[in-house]
Amino acid sequence: MSEQSDQIFDIYVIGGGINGVGIARDAAGRGLKVGLCEMDDLANATSSASTKLFHGGLRYLEYLEVNLVRKALIERETLLKAMPHISWPMRFVLPFHQDMRFEGETPVSKMLNTVMPWMKGRRPSWLVRLGLFAYDNLGGREILPGTKTLDLRRDPAGQVLDDKFVKAFEYSDCWVEDARLVVLNARDAAERGAEVLVRTKCIGAQRHADHWDIELEDVRTGERMTRKARSIVNAGGPWVEDLIRNTIRINSSEGVRLVRGSHIVVKKLFDHDKAYFLQGTDGRIMFAIPYQEDFTLIGTTDHDHDGAPGTAVCTPEEADYMRNFVADYFKVDIAPEDIVWTYSGVRPLYDDGAKSATAATRDYVLTLDAVGGQAPLLNVFGGKITTYRKLAEAAMTKLSAPLDVEDRQWTAGAALPGGNFAVEDVQRLIDGLQTTYSFLSAKWARRLIRAYGTDASVMLDGARAKEELGRDFGADLTEREVIFLMEKEYARRAEDVVWRRSKQGLRMSADQIAALDEWMVARASVQAAA
Repeated sequence: MSEQSDQIFDIYVIGGGINGVGIARDAAGRGLKVGLCEMDDLANATSSASTKLFHGGLRYLEYLEVNLVRKALIERETLLKAMPHISWPMRFVLPFHQDMRFEGETPVSKMLNTVMPWMKGRRPSWLVRLGLFAYDNLGGREILPGTKTLDLRRDPAGQVLDDKFVKAFEYSDCWVEDARLVVLNARDAAERGAEVLVRTKCIGAQRHADHWDIELEDVRTGERMTRKARSIVNAGGPWVEDLIRNTIRINSSEGVRLVRGSHIVVKKLFDHDKAYFLQGTDGRIMFAIPYQEDFTLIGTTDHDHDGAPGTAVCTPEEADYMRNFVADYFKVDIAPEDIVWTYSGVRPLYDDGAKSATAATRDYVLTLDAVGGQAPLLNVFGGKITTYRKLAEAAMTKLSAPLDVEDRQWTAGAALPGGNFAVEDVQRLIDGLQTTYSFLSAKWARRLIRAYGTDASVMLDGARAKEELGRDFGADLTEREVIFLMEKEYARRAEDVVWRRSKQGLRMSADQIAALDEWMVARASVQAAA
């Protein structure tokens, strides 16, 4: 049976990653009729596999991508103000050892090797500081403090590092809960009138002079649906090229370079809240970041990915590489059994012909196909999570002329759901939540505010004891919270809840996760039958 919708959408977005939901939210906020389909869960692929940072990309300065870095730096604080629950300032420690040598080749390193051949393979201290000076000043700062120099022999950040590191630079960037960022953009788009369909795959599109006929399929039931839209946005991420060629069937020479980035999560390596920016002798960099209070996140790698996007996993070789990389800096070695979780995602970088995966551009490229005045198709290549909002604005600028709509930008400073409070008020919200709901531990209250912001009180409304929140599936993940995630945030299965909308899977057993999944499937069946 096929479901036919009589309404005509102005824009239909294919892909529920950060770029797709960002464009859908922006368009819906301009009063356009918007639809979005995602073949799996929101943020199921690349957008939940990032290093989880709003950052300018310090290392991209070596590749002379100054405009990309500047754009991202400006965005950090704009985004921070709009989502202070899921994003927060973080200080990064960059240890420096003058005798370390680096084999990586970048435009800057090649220039230095020519001018000062005796420095071959080194990033001298003054060069690192110069890069950080640019990092501090390219985008302007209101909230984030600037760079300072640390004496690692006295600063607590040096206690866990090898004794050969005596000096470090400390600079600012921001943490973000990447999958929650995607979900909240989708929620906001829906609250502004957008249709958001998860586990719904686009299986075909027929172009006409003034519209597209789009064929969709519910991947759970096999039910077919059709939608009409004046334009399509292909935000398929790693599948963007496949959508162009095999689903939408448009001739194009453009393509993506699939680059796999893997991460490992290990037992906590240090007790403070600062992260580390580590330089490898191969020219690569690695982050070691406080994660979910009890763990340390380490990543990332850069390898060309040859398989299907959905097959990306952190290989044993990548895990060993990251363990050994960090071992060059920390006093404590990381054994394979210390790894509690791994994840890997495929970055759909625009294929610019770069020699290596590391050198390939991280900037986004938008191409508009509207030949002969036919219904337009906008293809989205690449992009960084930090610049997703600017990408959405650029996408709407490209579509404004063919759709004959005003290019009215509005998202800067517009809070995401639950983020309607000041950056400095996070602790006040945590304390207030624990006062109102005295059965919450400090850790539990902190997790709820960091996930839901002011919506935490909406979710807990009326509860006087933990028992009133229903079944505890483990790690203080209650029935009340799961229902909220199912009804408000498109969660359908346990993995959506424990690995994307929260990271409680790190603290739950396989049996607990299986029981949660069984409960969610049963509840969804009852709701569907009602």
